[in-house]
Amino acid sequence: MKKIAIVGCGRLAEIVADAIINGILPEYDLTGVYSRSAAKVNYLANKMQQHNRTCKACYSLDELLSLKPDYLVETASPMAMKELAIKTLENGTSIITLSIGAFADTEFHNEVKRVAKQNNTRIYIASGATGGFDVLRTATLMGNASARFFNEKGPAALRRSVVYQPTLETEKTIVFSGTAREAIEVFPTGLNVSVAASLASVGPEKMHVTMQSTPGFTGDTQRVEIKNDKVHAVVDVYSATPEIAGWSVVSTLLNIVSPIVF
Repeated sequence: MKKIAIVGCGRLAEIVADAIINGILPEYDLTGVYSRSAAKVNYLANKMQQHNRTCKACYSLDELLSLKPDYLVETASPMAMKELAIKTLENGTSIITLSIGAFADTEFHNEVKRVAKQNNTRIYIASGATGGFDVLRTATLMGNASARFFNEKGPAALRRSVVYQPTLETEKTIVFSGTAREAIEVFPTGLNVSVAASLASVGPEKMHVTMQSTPGFTGDTQRVEIKNDKVHAVVDVYSATPEIAGWSVVSTLLNIVSPIVF
């Protein structure tokens, strides 16, 4: 039985916990949870305990890592990922992360790879709200590849962002155009998937990202396009809910222990 811990105790973390409770992840035990919100920590730990599962509510990363989990599931933020990654890997714990935006920082990316190799651990990048990483990697390996990423949101999703303006409520507008590295600086949590797609292909500095705001639009559209001399692939995903990201973590955990890996 593999032991997992979770950092970030919001809805996405609860999807993973529910998958364990409901027998979707029979080869895993959730041994501990940690978040900056004590109320969320207690809620998730109590939910596991109500289903006769031992799960410790932890109030620091050190307390969580002392449980010696095999895997840490991170559903918090790129900033949290940067804070926990090195210590977690040095603990002998591999990481499943949704905060791929942290890896747009090349120095951090390289340091994480170095520490993971030294400690025989790994970073697993969950697909979040997009997909097609296999074809992105394959087309890139073939050579001479270019890639671009398109995201569509409604203005409601942008109201707390630096790009928001009242005209977005009535006019379709391109609110961002730049590289994946620039995108994650403007949208620290809203475009993690663009960095994930870039890491699977041409890199954060070469992946061109466009974000469009559409009045009345609900959910997210993520479109990744890659071309080389012989391949042209488009991966187009619409999701009405961010819960797809939580389920992508469940899928990653299943792949880790499966004899057949997708």
